[in-house]
Amino acid sequence: MADNQINTKDFIIGTLVGSFVGAATALLLAPKSGKELRGDINDGAIQVKNRATELAGTAQEKGSELKDKAYSATSDLTKKAVDVTSDLSKTVASKSQEITENVKQKTADLKGAVEDKLSDAQDKAEDLKDTAGDKLDDAKDKASDLKEEISDKIEDVKKEAADKKAEAEETVSKKTAEVKKETKQAANEVKKEVNKKS
Repeated sequence: MADNQINTKDFIIGTLVGSFVGAATALLLAPKSGKELRGDINDGAIQVKNRATELAGTAQEKGSELKDKAYSATSDLTKKAVDVTSDLSKTVASKSQEITENVKQKTADLKGAVEDKLSDAQDKAEDLKDTAGDKLDDAKDKASDLKEEISDKIEDVKKEAADKKAEAEETVSKKTAEVKKETKQAANEVKKEVNKKS
């Protein structure tokens, strides 16, 4: 639209200048006397003036037409812009509502999934705690049983050691008594032999 106005304006100026230059050139190059040349220049100037008036009227009409077209186009474009803006606003509002609902739904789904996972984790933790408690109780029972078994074994070993000691002491006593007896007998025999020899 702006290009058409510039082109029309340039065209009008170009036409005026071209007409004036053409008329002046024709008058100056024509072989005529001074009086005829002045008359021709006056005629040319009148023609240029008439032509300029004519072109000014045409330019005014064209300007008025272009103004009306511009106003009409601007009105149409404004109306279209308002309609498009209204449609876009409605579309954006609708999409915004849709996205909001979608986000709410996904958030609720995600929250539910997280709560389920958390509940499962808590259940597993409780199970592990129970299992660990059971294993700890089992370990304590086994440790207690092992302690009792070791105590019993220690008592058995002590008793056996005491029995062996008593048996060894008895054996040592018997052997000592036998050795004493044998030593006494040998000493008596040696005495007898010595008495015999003496």
